[in-house]
Order: sequence, then C-alpha cells, then structure tokens
Amino acid sequence: MNLIIMLIVGGILGWLASMIMRTDGQQGILLNVVVGVVGAILAGYLLTPLLGGAPITSGAFDIKSLAVSLLGAVVLLGIVNLVRRGSVR
Repeated sequence: MNLIIMLIVGGILGWLASMIMRTDGQQGILLNVVVGVVGAILAGYLLTPLLGGAPITSGAFDIKSLAVSLLGAVVLLGIVNLVRRGSVR
C-alpha cells in the first residue's frame, strides 16, 4: 500500500515541480511520476537528515517531508534541463 501512495504523491509532486520549472508541456504523466519519486528519494536521503525529520520514502507525509521532496524534484528537473539544453530555464 505504501508503494501506491508513494507513486501517487510522487506524481503530484512531479507535476508541481514541472509547473514550477515550466516544463509541463514537454513531459507526460509517466515522467512526472518518475521525476517526483526520484526527486523525493534523492531529497529524502540527502536533505532530510540535514533538516531533521523523516523522509517521504519511510511513509512520513507531513509538510516538511513533502516540501523537501518537492524541492528535490525541482532540483532534479533543473539538472535534467541543464544537461538536455544547457540552461536551467
């Protein structure tokens, strides 16, 4: 059940990150889910220990973990845009 919730929340966070980075028209729902989940995993392991709290991958769906996961998805999209186009956007 936790995997299904993670995919749904990851999809929503990936969609929000693509709206922030203005790349929503270039990617579909599958890439939104991938960006959201990978961004949440990376941010959960890198940023959450520094800020304190539990990562979203452990099942903690509070405001702090969701914000850190959204930040991770935005940073991941910025890195992808930098590699793909040469600019963050």
